[in-house]
Amino acid sequence: MSSDRWGRVDETGTVYVRTADGEQVVGSWQAGSPEEALAYFERKYEGLVVEIGLLERRVKTTDLSAKDALTAIEHLRSQVDEHHAVGDLDALRGRLDQLVALVGTRREERKAAKAKQGEEARTAKEALVAEAEELAASEQWRSAGERLRALVDTWKGLPRLDRKTDDELWHRFSHARSAFSKRRKAHFASLDAQREDARKAKEKLVAEAESLSGSTDWGATAARYRELMNEWKAAGRAQREAEDELWGRFRGAQDVFFQARGEVFAERDAEQQQNLTLKEELAVEAEKLLPVTDLKAARAAFRSVNERWEAIGHVPRDARPKIEGRMHAVERAIQEAEEAEWRRTNPEARARAAGLTGQLQAAVDKLQEQADKARAAGNQAKADKLAKELEGRKALLDQALKGLEEFGG
Repeated sequence: MSSDRWGRVDETGTVYVRTADGEQVVGSWQAGSPEEALAYFERKYEGLVVEIGLLERRVKTTDLSAKDALTAIEHLRSQVDEHHAVGDLDALRGRLDQLVALVGTRREERKAAKAKQGEEARTAKEALVAEAEELAASEQWRSAGERLRALVDTWKGLPRLDRKTDDELWHRFSHARSAFSKRRKAHFASLDAQREDARKAKEKLVAEAESLSGSTDWGATAARYRELMNEWKAAGRAQREAEDELWGRFRGAQDVFFQARGEVFAERDAEQQQNLTLKEELAVEAEKLLPVTDLKAARAAFRSVNERWEAIGHVPRDARPKIEGRMHAVERAIQEAEEAEWRRTNPEARARAAGLTGQLQAAVDKLQEQADKARAAGNQAKADKLAKELEGRKALLDQALKGLEEFGG
């Protein structure tokens, strides 16, 4: 008979294992010594220890499902319960019980994580739906379309929810995309129609522009080209290829007209510049008549200059005010000389001027006398008042005397 701490072999070769519930039969051994029997069943125990250790590591470090883990535990537990090994079977049962508890804990943790992940996925999908529904009303066709495509990719990367919730959210998401797509198609269909209308309108404008390109009615035709340009802008854009071709023809017709007009205007400008030179020479000749010393001779000379002036054509528009101003200045000076001569030789006007001067002189003398008397009487306030009035009358008298001098008086 042989025994150790966890088992023994009796005289009949029966092998026992010691447990908390007492000895349990492990098996029968007839092939060798009792020591060999115990060693054999102890090795089977060590095999169970290794298997349990491996399962513990799998449960702790891998994503082994709770179902598979419990199945593996029950398989090992059945081997332990069958008592076909010698060793601390109660310790193995304890480890298996702890492993069951760990699997339960991990299952709850995974359940909670899955619930959290599901809630996060639901929140994320609701946010995607809300953004898609907002984009459905957008008119930023390119950027909104690109964003909606990106939202689809994001949706595909999220985990599925329960069927009802996932289907409801997907239905809203898909409806928003469809609504945007319909609006975009309708917009571009309308835009295509508008561009076709613009093409037809611009073809008419081009035809008129080309018909006007040979016109020599410079002012009216240039004005009409400006109107055509405004109509062109108001017509909107055609399809790019048609727009470029029509614009080339439209611009080309204008260029033909304006180039011809430019050549004519350049020739006219040269002629007007020559006219300006001639008129500047006449202005110098007229200005030499000033100051007027011989009114009759000045009038005759100015008349000659003016006749030659009128015979000369137009000058450049920007030079016209200055050159005409010089001639007008000479003309005004001669007119003023004529008026002065008339006043000087007009007896009635001279008499009126002399009478006015006499009246003013008498008024000045009277006020001077009154002021002197008031000052002598010590009435300074009255004297000051009379002095101010006297000052005004003297100013009028000075003007009258100057007017009288013009009559040679």
